Amino acid sequence: MSETDSFIEEVSEEVRKDRLFALMRKFGWIPVLVVVLVVSGTAYREYRISTDTVAAQQTGDAILAALELETDMQRAEAIDEIKSDDPSAKAVLNLLQAAELASASQYQEAALALKGVGDLAQVEVEYSELAEFKKLLLEEVGLSDERRLADLTAIADSASPYRLLAEEQIALIEIGSGRIEMAINRLSGLIEDASVSEGLRQRASQLKIVLGENPDQSGQ
Repeated sequence: MSETDSFIEEVSEEVRKDRLFALMRKFGWIPVLVVVLVVSGTAYREYRISTDTVAAQQTGDAILAALELETDMQRAEAIDEIKSDDPSAKAVLNLLQAAELASASQYQEAALALKGVGDLAQVEVEYSELAEFKKLLLEEVGLSDERRLADLTAIADSASPYRLLAEEQIALIEIGSGRIEMAINRLSGLIEDASVSEGLRQRASQLKIVLGENPDQSGQ
């Protein structure tokens, strides 16, 4: 390489360096900002995870403490004092409070607690469906058999995880109203359902025996 070519190459290299430094001075803050945002986002995410974990532990401890109280009403009142910003935790608290209120024969208050689950924003559908089903089990809240039957039938005809339990409740209503053959046919369907739990199958079988039927029969 001639001295002229070498000189030109050196000048070109210096020009490239000058341009690079100029670009870094002009736009160098962008990669720095990206790094800061990534680090800040990671730190915030870890902070939220840690905060949520602590809050969940505190809620769990408060629930355990409430459930150790002596009477149903004391437990219900203690659960009512527990606060949480998490919709799922609020739903669980309402369900627990409703159970304690129902045990204390405070059925109207239990129904209100269950209604509170459905009123929660962003609550998972499993919680709202469970609360709705439990409300239908509270016979003392003034719902007629016809209304309970209609609502239970809607659950039984849906894809709800409580559809088979709703079928059981419908059978009990049918027995109470003297429609024994309809109840026996319904119980037979429960026994034959492939997705029925063993506990529910046993209850259906025992009911058929009480009604004077062989639980292995299909009701034909």
